Amino acid sequence: MKKSEKIKVGISVGDTNGIGIEIILKTFEDNRMLDFCIPIIFASTKVISYHKKALNINTQVHGIDFVKKATHNKVNLLNIWKELIDIELGEATEISGNCAFESLQSATNALKENDIDVLVTAPINKHNIQSDKFNFKGHTEYLENNFDGESLMILMTNDLRIGLITGHIPINKVAETITSELIKKKVEIMHSTLVEDFNIRKPKIAILGLNPHCGDNGVIGTEDDEIVKPVIEEIQKTGKLVYGPYAADSFFGSESYKKFDAVLAMYHDQGLAPFKTLSFGNGVNFTAGLSRIRTSPDHGTAYEIAGKGIANNNSFKEALFSAISIYKTRNEYKSLIENKLKSNKDK
Repeated sequence: MKKSEKIKVGISVGDTNGIGIEIILKTFEDNRMLDFCIPIIFASTKVISYHKKALNINTQVHGIDFVKKATHNKVNLLNIWKELIDIELGEATEISGNCAFESLQSATNALKENDIDVLVTAPINKHNIQSDKFNFKGHTEYLENNFDGESLMILMTNDLRIGLITGHIPINKVAETITSELIKKKVEIMHSTLVEDFNIRKPKIAILGLNPHCGDNGVIGTEDDEIVKPVIEEIQKTGKLVYGPYAADSFFGSESYKKFDAVLAMYHDQGLAPFKTLSFGNGVNFTAGLSRIRTSPDHGTAYEIAGKGIANNNSFKEALFSAISIYKTRNEYKSLIENKLKSNKDK
């Protein structure tokens, strides 16, 4: 691959006391990764050096002062803080939360300025990152606040994509949040991303029911009959291949998901529990619907194994490859549409 074709991947390190830096360093122990991208880690030399020594990882990093100075065929490290910080591997501290935010903020700003092409985020702790500057439920909400578009959280592997109609909200708020308008909006985002980011021309989308057994004709709740079924019928009239609602308890065990290009779950654990059962450690979290591309591994900070050198970096590596693939596919789609518009204009 030519230097000019390499994609600049910005990497935020997440909680400095978790496994984020470990999975990043392990990923780039393999120099062949540099054939696919120009990685830029947003952290500090001192923090990365501490983790390398603690974990006995020899990944070489190249310190830079400006993103534009990123070097080909090196793992670039942008120093965004130079002071010494206390690292307490396995502990959720205010300092590690502050560092996670500073890394994310710097990487996000670089994405806004087009200094990087895509963003891959290591895990944060949703509690200790909270501050006057970060008052969000997670990465997804923060990024939606910073970029154009409306977000859809998608957990995915090569053969399974699950999007969430509602995200980080309490379970007792789910039913009142589910509306026809929300379902239509999430279907539109899912449909668009499947076409534009995954090159699926006529995507088939399954929607799970809200209640057990989709309400059993109103015996266990009326939302599926009164809201979900009518809106699916309405969407189908537009030509989209959307089906459901399907009872969530049997949908995955029966492998019905394999008949579809994507699944929309009504709430967080309805989608993520089966996804992580089927794919944990190899899945990717993709924030669809925004003007810029962000992916992350499918796991959290894993404090319980931080510093032990046993963290599995497969999911992070998949997140990196997915970001690159989605970036290329989206650009190809944009070029195709632009060429069609020019061609029609010339007729």
